[in-house]
Amino acid sequence: MADEMVRKAQQFINGVYGGKLGIDRIPETGATGWTTMFALTRALQYELGITGLSDTFGPTTLSTLQSKYPTLNSATVPSENFTKIIQSGLYCKGYDGGDIDGTYNSRVAASVTKLKQDMGVDFVHPGGSLVPKVFKGLLNMDAYVTVNGGSDTIRAVQRWLNGAYINRRDFFVIPADGHHSRDVAKSMLFAVQYELGMADGTANGVFGPGTQSGLRSHTVSTGSSGPWVQLFSAGMVLNQRPVAFTSTFTSALASAVSSFQSFVKLPVTGTGDFSTWASLLVSYGDQSRNGEACDGVTLITPARAATLKAQGITYIGRYLTNPIPDDPDLPEKAIQPGELKTIADNGLRCFPIYQTFGRDASNFSYPQGRAAGQAAINAALDHGFKSGTRIFFAVDFDALNEDVTSSVLPHFKGIQDAVADDGNRYGIGVYGPRNVCTRVSEAGHATASFVSDMSSGFSGNFGYPLPENWAYDQIVTRTVGSGAGSINIDINIASGRDIGQGSFNAPRSPLPDTLLHSDVINAMRTDVGKYMESIGFPNDGGLRSHTHEECFRRVVLEYDTVSTLLAHRYKMRKALIQTSAYWEMRHIDPIDLTVDQAVSTTFNTTGYFKDSSTGIAQIFGRTAVLAWNHAIRSGYAEGPIRDVNSDEDKYNIWDDCRYQDEFSMSTVPLIHLWNADGASGNTPEEKPLRPMRLDYTENEIFQVLRRYQGTNDEAVAHARQRSALYQIMEKYNSISRNV
Repeated sequence: MADEMVRKAQQFINGVYGGKLGIDRIPETGATGWTTMFALTRALQYELGITGLSDTFGPTTLSTLQSKYPTLNSATVPSENFTKIIQSGLYCKGYDGGDIDGTYNSRVAASVTKLKQDMGVDFVHPGGSLVPKVFKGLLNMDAYVTVNGGSDTIRAVQRWLNGAYINRRDFFVIPADGHHSRDVAKSMLFAVQYELGMADGTANGVFGPGTQSGLRSHTVSTGSSGPWVQLFSAGMVLNQRPVAFTSTFTSALASAVSSFQSFVKLPVTGTGDFSTWASLLVSYGDQSRNGEACDGVTLITPARAATLKAQGITYIGRYLTNPIPDDPDLPEKAIQPGELKTIADNGLRCFPIYQTFGRDASNFSYPQGRAAGQAAINAALDHGFKSGTRIFFAVDFDALNEDVTSSVLPHFKGIQDAVADDGNRYGIGVYGPRNVCTRVSEAGHATASFVSDMSSGFSGNFGYPLPENWAYDQIVTRTVGSGAGSINIDINIASGRDIGQGSFNAPRSPLPDTLLHSDVINAMRTDVGKYMESIGFPNDGGLRSHTHEECFRRVVLEYDTVSTLLAHRYKMRKALIQTSAYWEMRHIDPIDLTVDQAVSTTFNTTGYFKDSSTGIAQIFGRTAVLAWNHAIRSGYAEGPIRDVNSDEDKYNIWDDCRYQDEFSMSTVPLIHLWNADGASGNTPEEKPLRPMRLDYTENEIFQVLRRYQGTNDEAVAHARQRSALYQIMEKYNSISRNV
């Protein structure tokens, strides 16, 4: 909603500074935002005589303001424009700034007084004068009143921290909005360090050795009082424990501490000992703790299993797949042949983790979640995990709240749909920062959390409590054992909510594909149709030329024998052939058919061939020539070498693809082979993959599917959707070949 006084502030910025002096013009929307606050910050820097203007109210701005104008009021403000910056900031913050007339009047002074009261610094800096750190807090988007359902108790903690420590050099005003955050968490560490007696410049807001050592001598318990109890109870409040913010350690606080210790699996003492302090202040807590669980990227041998048992470890997290083929850095990341038997034989248990890359939001979407869910199911079955196993799907990046909303939650909905369509034989867990785990679980997409608390700097861990459904809490990397038993692992605290598996089915061998078993056809037809509907392809075809039933019957069923023979011949998964052909046929629309006719007419009347994709697999003439030539030269196929520069040769093979479905289906795997080998003759050529094989990784499958379509952004986006379709096709092919 527009505010006319905010609009007036924006007009002031544009009128005096906009488009010159290193300050861009800003939209005059009447809505507060970072763009306006940054412009006000630059305007202030200009008025202070700073030459290198910046959006940041940093050390130079603060020190210059402190040296020139340590106190700003009606008697000391240097100019009308200086005052207008203050007035504009007040309006952008929701306070009365007067008429933005350059007068530091009683209205401005009253609003500055109210601002300081809201911050909690009014007892330290009373009155209507503006001091540099408060000015810094004025020109940002932090709120100093409770917003969006914030907690009054958390706000009381925030205001107390501001008032108690604002005069320390490196402590700046934090929000007083009733919400825990990264800034609030760091301010708690500064406060602890100040109470320990650390000097300015030594205190740094980091939970380092000095801070840890000091806390070990500051246990608080029933009867304790003073600032240490205030800090401890503040930590409890910020971790959403049901306690009062207090300076006295009461029996009620002791009871709440016992409950918290039980929840995070600490010794239950009811006192604020070091381990409890650590769990309240940083996500990883006391890293000297031993856990009953671990995860790692190293093969569990009998010697290593013995080491883990000696360390008190029972539960081992291992990866279902490694997306990087023949990974030189992590050759044992994925579960290795015979490893699960070793784990079981030694009385240990395994919980599976599924992770491909997942290092930024672009790797997460509904189609990619569908692909991940089915790929994880297929891999779990291959390794022998029994029904009832929970698979933890990884979100291994610092996902901001908006990333969770736009990317991660749809991704896990895709996983959930894939698991549901498989009959819910496996459970779903989430691995990631606290906020990710909490939001995915609250959305109903996961039943347990594996928390990456070791990544304490992640915004999703800073300022968020441990999820209620946590199963494993990852706290530190450690090398244990010696000699053949030495192993590097991440230590995890186990809650008991997940216990992995202690026995396993026989692993599935990478068998070649067979004809589809009659028992799976109806389920396969349904699952493929449901997935395509979920990404916008109605079963009746919509505006496209073919229904789901037509495409499934024609590509998957009528050519099952052909596809099976081709898959055997070229040592590839049949699902690669089915996926590309089905996907392309589903995309054919009336325009494609009109173009086909125009291409044919033009060639037959002029001899000129204008290439286009055609036939059930939508293959270009030039692509077909290059793929067949590559196959013939590589010994994959027999036949004449065609001239890629000859319109007649390209048209003839294009016409075969258009009218001869079996020829088109036979060309699909040759295009895959050509692309896997680097797409020679194409522009641009591609980096060769490993020679075609039955155990391609998910990334290799993605690359093959993407290369079938091209190199542009649409090809990448479609390949993500095709990957999920591939995993569904592969699911039923896998069942058929393992019957």
